[in-house]
Amino acid sequence: MKKVLFVIVLCALWLSACKTRQNAAYFLSPEEGSSVKRGTPLTLKLDASGVSFDSVSYLLDTTVVGSRKDTAAVNVPTADLPLGIKVLTARIYEGGNYKEVTTNVVLLSGRAPVPYNYSVVNSFPHDTTSFTEGLEYHDGYLYESAGLYGESSLRKVDLTTGKVVQKADLDDKYFGEGLTVVGDKIIQITYREGTGFVYDKSSFKKLSEFPYQAGREGWGLAFDGKRILNTDGTNNIYFLNKDTYQKEGGIEVYDDKGPVDSLNELELIDGKIYANIWQKNIIVIINPDTGEVEGKLDLTNLYPEGQREQNEDVLNGIAWDARGRRLFVTGKKWRKLFEIKVQK
Repeated sequence: MKKVLFVIVLCALWLSACKTRQNAAYFLSPEEGSSVKRGTPLTLKLDASGVSFDSVSYLLDTTVVGSRKDTAAVNVPTADLPLGIKVLTARIYEGGNYKEVTTNVVLLSGRAPVPYNYSVVNSFPHDTTSFTEGLEYHDGYLYESAGLYGESSLRKVDLTTGKVVQKADLDDKYFGEGLTVVGDKIIQITYREGTGFVYDKSSFKKLSEFPYQAGREGWGLAFDGKRILNTDGTNNIYFLNKDTYQKEGGIEVYDDKGPVDSLNELELIDGKIYANIWQKNIIVIINPDTGEVEGKLDLTNLYPEGQREQNEDVLNGIAWDARGRRLFVTGKKWRKLFEIKVQK
């Protein structure tokens, strides 16, 4: 008897679902959650056979991309779109009112990242007490943010000798993370404390603090001349206002396989974003407009783990000498900092 009742209930639920779907519109294409390669047109096709309507407008995120008086498909080009999750909406109008039906897709890169090679031009000493979280080169010196609780600091470092020539220690409750130079100021964020610091670049005097709220955690920083770029260990790069340090936008980073997570330290080189991937000997080269990973640099053999001391940790730290066109890389507590030349 219980089995019979169970079957009856299942049938009733199935019939109810069918009736509901007959009286509702839904997307036939694209399939919800599907992946689409950038450059492949999106075909938006609606089934509204059980619904009366006057017209349908289609939106990609918040932008109208087409309209129809019927359910004929709408093709949306993707070649110029930034990558990531795209919300597709059909706005179905009748008599001045409308209802909405949504679906979503993930837009991936349409090509595999170009592999880059490197050669070592030079190597320099690096302070093994620095758990490198941020690194930049300005006016002949390296500016470095060192992490770990009880060990965090802001440093000015002589490139040739690796000696720290100026230093500001953080309170033990802070874990120092990314830094970037903006004009005559240095901006530094913290890991999980939700706090950022602004220093005078010349004296290292702390000028102010600000709430860091852009990402889930504070990781990397860089400055492109107009805005501050920021990572939080995901595949997001956030754009922060250079004066208020608050989030004003961002990009999602993808290659042709999916999201590229664990983005860490950042550098801007010739209009492209270079980013360390945490716990990997990889630097990815990212288009700042689309989030597409255009290139990949494998540094596995630069400083093999078998040659490192026990306390030397992962690759992290990219600095660019724009005037001298020199690229420097290092790692957390590494005893070496390398100048490398990169090419496709």
